[in-house]
Amino acid sequence: MSNRSSSSMPTIVQRATTTKSVSFEDTSIAFSSQSNGKLRKTYWLFALMNQGWLVNLGTFFIKLAFKLQLPVKKLIKSTIFEQFCGGETIRDCEKTIQKLHSGHVGTILDYSVEGEDNEASFDETVLEILRTIERASESNDIPFCVFKVTGIGSTDLLEKAQSGTELSDEEKNAYERIRQRVDVLCKRASERSVRIFIDAEESWIQDTIDKLAYEMMDRYNHQQCIVYNTYQLYRSDSFDNLKKSTQTARSKGYFLGAKLVRGAYIEKERIQAHEGEYLDPIHHTKAETDRDFNQSVEFCLDNRDTVSICLGTHNEYSCHYCINRMQELRIAPNDTHIWFAQLLGMSDNISYNLAYAGYNVAKYVPYGPVEAVMPYLFRRAAENKSIAGQSSREYLLVKNELKRRKSCQK
Repeated sequence: MSNRSSSSMPTIVQRATTTKSVSFEDTSIAFSSQSNGKLRKTYWLFALMNQGWLVNLGTFFIKLAFKLQLPVKKLIKSTIFEQFCGGETIRDCEKTIQKLHSGHVGTILDYSVEGEDNEASFDETVLEILRTIERASESNDIPFCVFKVTGIGSTDLLEKAQSGTELSDEEKNAYERIRQRVDVLCKRASERSVRIFIDAEESWIQDTIDKLAYEMMDRYNHQQCIVYNTYQLYRSDSFDNLKKSTQTARSKGYFLGAKLVRGAYIEKERIQAHEGEYLDPIHHTKAETDRDFNQSVEFCLDNRDTVSICLGTHNEYSCHYCINRMQELRIAPNDTHIWFAQLLGMSDNISYNLAYAGYNVAKYVPYGPVEAVMPYLFRRAAENKSIAGQSSREYLLVKNELKRRKSCQK
């Protein structure tokens, strides 16, 4: 851990000591750790991201600049990278980790490098994730670690394994290495008592990922909930899968870890279903996804003797739905089996106001070399212009806080 003096630390926001209502409109809490200068910078960044055509144009020129090896890294690092990433290394992330911790928000270190599809790259990614587990074990400011199976194994091989196609001896050996890498990570997490998320991916490899996740849970979740699988509730079968996996966990005597998200691959899923001429696995409407997400929250809370959950969402209604249900069931806000999570640089109004009210909250903090995390940053930029009102919402919240601060100075 880095060694910084207390004078460099942001002001600590005191948590509520009694259960209270949560308002996601309270910008004074949401942006309490940001200086006026940082807030103005955030304001202009989201103002630009609010223009879809500008995002498209900027993405094109950044890709071109990297291809031509133009010196744009410094500009990117001081703008979009600074907003959505913690740094290029774990050490670089320490300032962000401590800043979040001062607001009672945990960090989820997310090594967001999308490496080459080869064994050496997979092994290096495993080593880096092991480093995040070691860092998480040192203090309680990193409550979860995370990895993608496609970061430590071939996507094509995972897809082939799921399709039921007979694997060659070489492919069987390669698949066994994937299983071993997953086991190495989950075993180390178990040894260090660090919770670990296995991220969800596309439907054509998700069944294979699910099998690995449940195998790890049966191995390491009997004493406490260490391994979490991810359920994308925009899939029409996810809620049923959650209920079935809960029954299996209960019958086998292990705890089920469930990270609930809406989903991240809708365009790819629809295109693949159309081209492959099979039934689209995604709900037809957002209302159906919202319904399944909230039903999943309620189901998990009702089965909290077996299930531990993390709500990975930027949806304010779903967060309110969960905390209202917790209050009905007399579940303490800081119950260790219930967490909320958002991405760094987004929805601070949710994260900090939940944390202030005493709920368990963590932020995904992506990190890695600037060039290597650009695919992640491009997705964040596209996501902010495509999610209905997301960039506009962020922009207006920051605008309101700047206006509030100005009025307070008069």
